[in-house]
Amino acid sequence: MNGINYIIDAHLHLWEKQDGMIGGLPVKDLGSGRSSFLGEARQMMPAYIDDGKNTAERLLGNMDYARVNACAVTQEYMDGNQDEYLLRVRKKYPDRFRVCSLYEEKPDYRTEGFDGVKICASRLKDRDLKKLLPVFKDIEKRDMYVSIDLADGDEQTDDMQYLIDRCPSLRIAVGHFGMVTTKGWQKQIKLAKNENVYIESGGLTWLFNREYYPFPSAIDAVREAIGICGVKKLMWGSDYPRTMTEITYKMAMRFILETPKLSLEEKRAFLGENAKEFFRFGPLERLPEIPNML
Repeated sequence: MNGINYIIDAHLHLWEKQDGMIGGLPVKDLGSGRSSFLGEARQMMPAYIDDGKNTAERLLGNMDYARVNACAVTQEYMDGNQDEYLLRVRKKYPDRFRVCSLYEEKPDYRTEGFDGVKICASRLKDRDLKKLLPVFKDIEKRDMYVSIDLADGDEQTDDMQYLIDRCPSLRIAVGHFGMVTTKGWQKQIKLAKNENVYIESGGLTWLFNREYYPFPSAIDAVREAIGICGVKKLMWGSDYPRTMTEITYKMAMRFILETPKLSLEEKRAFLGENAKEFFRFGPLERLPEIPNML
């Protein structure tokens, strides 16, 4: 793979049964990869996934073909709480998965058996993140990490800095590349100037979907982010399976491999080295190439 030894996906989703909410409306499987979403049918997965099950085994087939060694599973309210399923996945495939429990604005969020806690900050009923200091301190004490998707732009970045200052050893992964296509996204990237804060690119191809492959503006955004916080604080993520309705899993990573605008050292850091350190994966070996029929 052009000098890349291993790849880690820092942002993707799994569910055994989708049963979530968004905007006060249910999100449920409708068949053929579609789900109810804000009162209408939306393609949530590739159409050939006709049973609504977004399983670890299907993901692993995609990962093996794309030669992605390991991944970190995050969560979202729209999919429903997947804590129980993810615990089983983590136990079954310990060398390939890191998993988050889902924080749902109640005191009994899960920690046992999980690597991190996911906070959907942009969807909280109370978006004042400073009130989450006890939660952040607890996660820091347990030596876990926080996976967090912030509201667009800089709405919550000052609150995040408040929390970072008070939890200096807490590992934090800011999702969706700071919502890079919205005004003020650079303020989220600047958070990664703090020692234990990283930015992951889950949803990057979704945000630049209208431009489509090979997503030149997405590459330009990666270059801008490198200029802000350095390449060592950036991690690649696919946002599987939602982004796979337009591109393949391999394409979600391949546009990074193929661009001449990133050096080999930058690609290595972005595609795997940084995530290996952040998520604390053990030794990883290059996966064998699987030839296709073409």
